[in-house]
Amino acid sequence: MDYTQLTESDVQHMLKTLGVQQTEDLFRDIPSDLRLHRPLDLPAPLTEIELLAEMNRLAGANRTCDELTCFLGGGSYDHFIPMIVDSLSSQGEFVTAYTPYQAEASQGALQAFYEYQTMICQLTGMEVSNASLYDVATAAAEAVLMARSSGNRRRVVVSAAVHPDIQAVLATYLRELPMDLTIVETTNGRTSPDDLRRAVNKETVAVLIQTPNVFGGVEPLDQLTTIAHASGALAIASVDPISCALLKRPGELGADIVVGDGQAMGIPMCFGGPALGFMACNTKSMRKMPGRLVGATKDRSGRRAFCLTLQTREQHIRRERATSNICTNQGLLALRVAIYLSAMGRQGMSKVASLCLDKSHYAAEQINALKGFELRFDAPFFKEFVVRTTKNVQALLQHCRDRGILAGVALEPWYDHLSDSFLVAVTEKRTRQEIDALVSALDEF
Repeated sequence: MDYTQLTESDVQHMLKTLGVQQTEDLFRDIPSDLRLHRPLDLPAPLTEIELLAEMNRLAGANRTCDELTCFLGGGSYDHFIPMIVDSLSSQGEFVTAYTPYQAEASQGALQAFYEYQTMICQLTGMEVSNASLYDVATAAAEAVLMARSSGNRRRVVVSAAVHPDIQAVLATYLRELPMDLTIVETTNGRTSPDDLRRAVNKETVAVLIQTPNVFGGVEPLDQLTTIAHASGALAIASVDPISCALLKRPGELGADIVVGDGQAMGIPMCFGGPALGFMACNTKSMRKMPGRLVGATKDRSGRRAFCLTLQTREQHIRRERATSNICTNQGLLALRVAIYLSAMGRQGMSKVASLCLDKSHYAAEQINALKGFELRFDAPFFKEFVVRTTKNVQALLQHCRDRGILAGVALEPWYDHLSDSFLVAVTEKRTRQEIDALVSALDEF
């Protein structure tokens, strides 16, 4: 039916079929004070030529990281993406794929997920991985729910150095549950083992630690996981996946569940999204893991095949007894990460991590030498660090933007006591000339 050619008779017939007398009745459940009561104030329609011109004008107002030198961090990073990632992931059979309800008919997609899961396990040092989580915040919250399902404890302990957005999502998840959320304050930009030891008790079901944390500091994860285990709690580590190629893997440091964001591995910043949450755990926890788990098997002809296993999603067999209501498969983003990891390999990942470490420390040394600037913390860091300044932070960052440099992220929106500080991230893409230009821009302000 051509709905643009509906007659009044057609409309009346449709309303009668729906059991209402007039179009207004379709909206009667919406309270009157929430309704507009007037037509939408829309501009006049445009021709295709006019529309394209307007959209190009609007897009031209944006300045991307291809035009600006980016030292932004705090969860989204300007890492290099090999061209093969875009080339392979843009194949039509991948771009159009969504959650297949006869999943085994899509062997190519399942193999891609299986390879992705395998490489996440290798990267984190864990035994089992899944696909299907939205971002690191939902992954961390789902990990806490996994821990909660293992017993009757109700206390969750989280470091204040965990990204505030993760804390906010976790608080939302737990708001209607009989759970207590305890925040452990930091010392010198890191979680103190002594402070954590005082915070945990026999009611603690999970301890969530981010390393490198929101300030860029590398946490003493081995000590913190030991404290969590001593109280009978599970240790959840939120990690930067790039750091896992250089630092000891969280699985080797005692983490029971590892989560993180795959954005750094082949996913553009895209003005904040979409992202990809990854999760890996040990075999003890795998039956509580949400999302899609792909396993390798053989078909009846003895050929290698792939299938969904431990299907605990509400969309499959579990319904109200599902471990999670995460529905998306995030397949395209997981595929990009799998291609990125395959293209980089062990040596490539190690090189990227080493470059991030070396370049960030060079930048920190240069900035720390400027008058009116100093490193806020002296804890070890990987690719991000906090700078304290006697200058006005917002004016300083605007000054740098005017010179084509995104100098960092102001911390005041997250932490009131850090109104004089900003966060700088240095990835493998930044050159010495770009770092020196940042230092010069800070100095001239």
